[in-house]
Amino acid sequence: MYDPVQLRTFLTVAQTLSFTQAAGRLGVRQSTVSQHVRRLEGATGRPLFARDTHSVALTEDGEALLGFARTILEAHERAAAFFAGTRLRGRLRFGASEDFVLTRLPEILEGFRHEHPEVDLELSVELSGILHERLDEGRLDLVLAKRRGPGDERGRLVWRDRMVWIGAEGLRLDPERPVPLIVFPPPGITRARALEVLERDGRAWRIACTSGSLSGLVAAARAGLGVMAHTRGLIPPGLVRVGGLPELGPVEFALLQGRRPAPAAEALAAAVLAGGDRLSRPA
Repeated sequence: MYDPVQLRTFLTVAQTLSFTQAAGRLGVRQSTVSQHVRRLEGATGRPLFARDTHSVALTEDGEALLGFARTILEAHERAAAFFAGTRLRGRLRFGASEDFVLTRLPEILEGFRHEHPEVDLELSVELSGILHERLDEGRLDLVLAKRRGPGDERGRLVWRDRMVWIGAEGLRLDPERPVPLIVFPPPGITRARALEVLERDGRAWRIACTSGSLSGLVAAARAGLGVMAHTRGLIPPGLVRVGGLPELGPVEFALLQGRRPAPAAEALAAAVLAGGDRLSRPA
């Protein structure tokens, strides 16, 4: 038997790749997180994480457990909702970063709608910067977006990764010429990060393409117009990492609720947190 509490801890560590951040999200001590993982490893008889003082990574058996853990927890949640006898109703305005359009986020939303058919879910897909603005203005109830930068600890961490430079395979950058950039318009968080690291490194740059949609940026990158900053785990097909440029650093995606959360916001937040590892997987 696998303890649902331990499975939830396991999924949280898998999403954050950090025992410390998992503890913060779950509201428990780091020693408790370590204890849950050890007990789960004892129950499976397999190591689930490869970890040292600097990094945490899923083992092959850990990857295999992800799907089983989600299935078990989803069954528990369905049973709890059934016997609780409460039905969520009303409107829920949910905003998601365009980074997740091509991931398995739609599966999470489909499951939520199946469990809560009387909730009117309104989805907005925008740049993270715009989503933050709309949440602050009270125009959204729940947002899944990039954090604004180092030191921003608002919301609940869903997934942590690194940003990398990507472009068409075979693209070569001339170190004597400005870096051709493919970027979102302001207030794009990725755009701001790209310009910041280039200027800090003393690299000249020029805007080769601006588009408000991810598909437009990807098309320009595939055509070889330049490079774009992107989350490492979400690199679109046909594009590869490009070297020779300064490091872009980490990126964190978090769930943020409005000042007056809608009744259904917490239920959707729980569904996204439970399925957070699916957000780094293509549909």
